Amino acid sequence: MLATDGSADSALAARRAVEIARASGAELHLVHVVPVTDPLYLRGEGVEGPSLYEEDVQQARGLLKEEARRVSKEGGEVWEVHLKTGEPDAEIVALGEELGADMIVVGSRGSSPLRRPIGSVSSSVAAHAHCPVLVVRGE
Repeated sequence: MLATDGSADSALAARRAVEIARASGAELHLVHVVPVTDPLYLRGEGVEGPSLYEEDVQQARGLLKEEARRVSKEGGEVWEVHLKTGEPDAEIVALGEELGADMIVVGSRGSSPLRRPIGSVSSSVAAHAHCPVLVVRGE
């Protein structure tokens, strides 16, 4: 299972996931989680158009479509695409368990501006997943 957020490290993780899936004949599932930590549904009374949450979901669908295209271009095949909402680490771990994933592949650092040796989402996934987690680190 490949968890993606559109970051540069996530793109590197996708390459590794494709290599592993091809070499092992595994199904490759692709997941993106729209983080929902605060009520993003807020908008003023009488305001027309989508809420911030709906905009995030639309962007996430585009991100997943682009990532699936990239996986295909790398010679891989996406078995199924999953769009989740909630806390990214918890949703990734839960989906991995639900699917019976043999491995979860994530990028070291996501799209957050915080600079840490390993991102908080990837470290939490590695700490809580039921299966091995490959954390792919960029340059």
